[in-house]
Amino acid sequence: MSTFLWVIFPYICLAVFVVGHVWRYRYDKFGWTTRSSQLYESKLLRIGSPLFHFGMLGVVLGHVMGLLLPQDWTDAVGLSHEAYHVIALAGGIPAGIAAVVGLAILVYRRRTVGPVFSATTVNDKVMYAVLGTVIVLGMWNTIAGSLFTIGGEYNYRDGVSPWFRQIFWFQPDASLMASAPLGFKLHAFLAFVLIAMWPFTRLVHVFSAPLGYFTRPYIVYRSRDERTGRATGSRAPKRGWEKVQ
Repeated sequence: MSTFLWVIFPYICLAVFVVGHVWRYRYDKFGWTTRSSQLYESKLLRIGSPLFHFGMLGVVLGHVMGLLLPQDWTDAVGLSHEAYHVIALAGGIPAGIAAVVGLAILVYRRRTVGPVFSATTVNDKVMYAVLGTVIVLGMWNTIAGSLFTIGGEYNYRDGVSPWFRQIFWFQPDASLMASAPLGFKLHAFLAFVLIAMWPFTRLVHVFSAPLGYFTRPYIVYRSRDERTGRATGSRAPKRGWEKVQ
């Protein structure tokens, strides 16, 4: 079971993640969207959405630092274990709180605003539940892991982080996760469940960049025929004889 959970299962989820995105982009381009509900309600959305998105940005940056940067690198620059985990607490807790509060506002909005609730699918509800659980577990692990590390009990940078990096070298050591506390195991497992769900939810909008906005004119002008007042389009008329009315 340990081999399945921490060696086989992550690769299954990553394969579903990649293949699922390719499939959806090819066969469901019109569904590649957040299914925005701003038209129905905007007051709560203006509060919850920035909190959640900026909070998640901080959470992602914290995971990059905690999981992808080896401990030897921070030791090499003279950053002690205690100082590192103080930084993790100072940055991770505010980001996690912002993400949780923002998500709570968005979920409350979907539950209490009639048209938004009607547009919420079962897929959305499951995704929100898994995402919220992953965030809360991550906050708990940040607090508990940092305090336990300072106390000398468990350092996730010696277990969880190397295991996560080993996945990309195709040499994951299941024993590293088998010896981790339950909170870290649940967080890692549900995170990969969320990765497998990703292509089939509204989360696909993360990979959509509105590049067209940088080249699109702010105001689109339409020329009009002086006699009829009808729009003739934005292109200049071709040279030639005028059409006989």
